[in-house]
Amino acid sequence: MLDYGIGNLRSAEKALAHLGADAVLTNDVDVIRDAAAAVLPGVGAFGRCMQELHAHGLDVVAREAVASSRPFLGICVGMQMLFEASEEAPGVTGLGVIAGTVQRLGGSVTIPHMGWNTVDARSGSALFAGVPPPHWCYFVHSYVPVPADPDVVSATTDHGGTIVAAVEQGAVWATQFHPEKSGTCGLAVLANFVAAATRSQESI
Repeated sequence: MLDYGIGNLRSAEKALAHLGADAVLTNDVDVIRDAAAAVLPGVGAFGRCMQELHAHGLDVVAREAVASSRPFLGICVGMQMLFEASEEAPGVTGLGVIAGTVQRLGGSVTIPHMGWNTVDARSGSALFAGVPPPHWCYFVHSYVPVPADPDVVSATTDHGGTIVAAVEQGAVWATQFHPEKSGTCGLAVLANFVAAATRSQESI
């Protein structure tokens, strides 16, 4: 897990460890490069998170991890940072792993979108494989990614209209909700990621 010094990132680490993963929260580039999988958590503002990610040299290693086709999971702002840019921080460049931008939730909806909401997973989603509905997940956000390619969207939720809840692009998975705070459903989603990481480790 990429540790760039912002927010409480240990809750996701603890959830992964609970599932049997050898989860390590670190900013050591060599440790991350040797890992079977990588997780980019995120709490706070897009611009500050990107600033700290860059300051720790972890933007480069994140792109390397994605390019290696190892399982990669972005969570909340960690998901947003995978995109090219965000309205929250004009002029700040994201990782650009997934084409598209992050936009402020619009209309007359309550902002931030905070609390439990049901998620509609698309057929064939690897994140939600074997996870029975209803998928209750926990959200805390005021911005949401809008991918250039709608085919990468693997799950949606409703908050004043349909918004993106999760994306999958090859080995890159990401959730706008916090799986580590989403009870049984969230743990099942993380278990699918741990299983993918285990397969990756076995193939090394």
